[in-house]
Amino acid sequence: MDIETTGFQNQGGSIVEVGMVELDLATGATEIVFDSLCREKILDERHFQEPLGWIFKNSTLRAEEVLAAPKMGDLLPEIQKIVNAYPAGATAYNRSFDFDFLKSRGVGFGKELPCPMKLSTPICKLMPFRYGSYKWPKVEEAWEEFFPDEEYVELHRGADDALHEARIVYELYRRGVFVLGGC
Repeated sequence: MDIETTGFQNQGGSIVEVGMVELDLATGATEIVFDSLCREKILDERHFQEPLGWIFKNSTLRAEEVLAAPKMGDLLPEIQKIVNAYPAGATAYNRSFDFDFLKSRGVGFGKELPCPMKLSTPICKLMPFRYGSYKWPKVEEAWEEFFPDEEYVELHRGADDALHEARIVYELYRRGVFVLGGC
């Protein structure tokens, strides 16, 4: 899954889009199972300007679209139903960011699968970040490592990002790095 937000949770960021993709680990086939903009009660003018509002400068998403979007509270039961429909679990690129936001809105995750960003880190081997460890790769950096012949520019839109991230998960699975039941 992939969410788009106006900023970090500790800054008071608001979720503005949720995309969820089903990945068949046997074949690599993907299917969008949820794709919606959303409007949270906390959304106000500060979410459209600095330091929040990053998403509106770095994607095709416009404030007017979010202001006209369905209420997040109305979408949460459907999001939870989809999560519950996958007892093998769910993940997201930078899983803790997306899952922590959704958990704070009441979404429960029965089984959290490994984070593909963290699993990609020792494969991508990007410049040391801190304490000599490698930097966590952005989606585009992992994509370049796994699919060097396929150009990709991240749109920062929920379902499109989730589709590409699912391909990264499948490649990690194919290589034996992403393991169901792994941590």
